[in-house]
Amino acid sequence: MTDLAERARTAHADGWEVEGRLRERYGGGAARVRGIRLMASGIAHPQWNNGDVHGADADVEGARAFYAGRGLPWGVRVPEGMAWTYGRHLFRKRLMGLDSPALVPAPEVPGLVVRRGDDLDAVVGVSAAAFAADPELERRWVEPHLGASEVLVALAELDGVPVGTAHAVRSDGEAGPCLYVAGVGVLAEARRRGVAARMTSWLLEQGFTAGADFAHLHPDSDPAAAIYARLGFRETRGLDIYIGL
Repeated sequence: MTDLAERARTAHADGWEVEGRLRERYGGGAARVRGIRLMASGIAHPQWNNGDVHGADADVEGARAFYAGRGLPWGVRVPEGMAWTYGRHLFRKRLMGLDSPALVPAPEVPGLVVRRGDDLDAVVGVSAAAFAADPELERRWVEPHLGASEVLVALAELDGVPVGTAHAVRSDGEAGPCLYVAGVGVLAEARRRGVAARMTSWLLEQGFTAGADFAHLHPDSDPAAAIYARLGFRETRGLDIYIGL
């Protein structure tokens, strides 16, 4: 794939498909119907149950049946610019992509150590605090990541104290060997010190060394996008999010 937007969107769907398969024993799963790639987490929140649309003639009824069978609310991600008439538009999700040779590693941060996050309580505690989220919901999302061969979880410690976490999902689907970087969260007292950039860089370095050649993510603010741009990410066309289908 030579088009950045096409590869980023396809890799995004690949990554979420991995997430669905990881969660089959929790009531989740992954499937495909005409024009939509579906994933479910088993968590009753539409944020974590989504279909990635790639055809305007998508089988919405098939998607409805997939989620109804699991009793889960859901939404879809539609490529920016594609005509879509189902549900209610919620927002546009930004996308950024990075070819491995373009990575500009983030500088080291004095006193900061980034390592594999294998302590569920520590990862959940930092993530819930960083995103002001429900710790029990965060635990249900994070738990399948730990120990999964497809996911690398990072935990950042500043002077020995956990202050940040992030993860990368490795996929090798339609977009090839890719990394989906997500969940980048830093405690308020440790922000603006380069922690997020260093964690992201560490995940990318590990993933590219292991064989991935492309990474993608979705910044939720201009400051976040600026951090990723300094690492070499380029922004491209995004995804329109619809719910209430």
